[in-house]
Order: sequence, then structure tokens, then C-alpha cells
Amino acid sequence: MSRTIALASFVAILALFTQDGFSPFAATAHAESATSASSSPKLDVPYVPTPQPVVDKMLDMAGVTKNDVVIDLGSGDGRIPVTAAKQYGAKAIGVDINPERIREAQQNARAAGVEDKVEFKQQDLFKTDLGEATVLTMYLLAGVNMKLRPRILTELEPGTRVVSHSFDMGDWKPERTETVDGRTIHFWTVPDCSQPSPEATICKIVKSAESKP
Repeated sequence: MSRTIALASFVAILALFTQDGFSPFAATAHAESATSASSSPKLDVPYVPTPQPVVDKMLDMAGVTKNDVVIDLGSGDGRIPVTAAKQYGAKAIGVDINPERIREAQQNARAAGVEDKVEFKQQDLFKTDLGEATVLTMYLLAGVNMKLRPRILTELEPGTRVVSHSFDMGDWKPERTETVDGRTIHFWTVPDCSQPSPEATICKIVKSAESKP
């Protein structure tokens, strides 16, 4: 009888580990979540992994190449930076405030053989230097996106591609929006705010909003 109960428990745990369909990353994510909740730092965004098909589409929409630097804000288990490095040969940087997520991401980078192309930084995403990015990826929240929007428009070079899973950036309308497995993905290109153009109108809107008391 005890063996039957033990087997049933093992099957239940195994099902939990594989439920998001991305076993190299999902197992450690689920196993650590219960034990780390009490010791984790305060998060601006809860940890919810992006499904791998969505990761693939985000990087495809951004047109990532080996010449890109991909910065992923709120990188979790590192699947976006790891995929960018492994599939496209890009340099990738993941940013997360949770040290357990950073350790997990580093393990996943080692397992994928891309340690030389991927770096993970444990830091507040609002304090992260974004200037190196040619591609910025995010799966945050609407309010967090809006707080980041002025920095995206002022710190990133014109032409930098920005991709967000699920959440948009208010009146800065995306150039493309696509759906994968019921998940929405938005894409923007950072405009040249120094030049008058329809695309740069958002720069004036943001500047006006910042000047209000």
C-alpha cells in the first residue's frame, strides 16, 4: 500500500514538473518555488515563465541575429537569453532581482552550453543600464512597462527593437501584435526622438507627461 501511495506522489510531482512543456527549465522552477517564497526579495512582477513557443516568436519578431545584444528584463529561469544565444548566437543579458532565479538561469545556460554568450545580473530592473541593448525583451506588467517607457525612449538607440509578452505601453502603439497559443506579443522600434516624424510623436507625449507635477 505504501509503495502505491509513494508511486502516486511521484507521478503527481512529475506531472507538475512537466506541465509547461519546457522540461529543461520547468523542473527547477517549480521545485524551488515552494521553498523560496519566504526568502525571496520583494518583486515588482511575480515569476511566471514565458512558454517556449512564445519565447521563440518574441525573438523571431525582433529579428535577432548573432550581432545583437539582447537584454531580458525579469529574466526568471533565463529561457529568453539562453534561447537567444543558443538559437541565434546573440550576446544576451538577463536581469532579475531574485538570486534563486539567477542561480537557476546560470545552471540552464551551462546546460545549454552558452555560458560564454550569456550573462545574468541580479539587480533591480529599474536601475539596469539599458544602453547596450539592440533588442529588449520583457514579460512584466502594464504599470511596470509604463514606468520603463521613458527610459526605453531616451536610453536606447533609435532602431532598437522592443518586444513585450502580454502587456503594451499605453499610447505608444506597437508596430506589430501577434498571438501564439493564446498569448499576445507586442513589437516596437525605438524612434529617433531628435527628428520630427509620426513615430517620434510618442517622445513628446512622454516628455509632456513627465513635466506635469
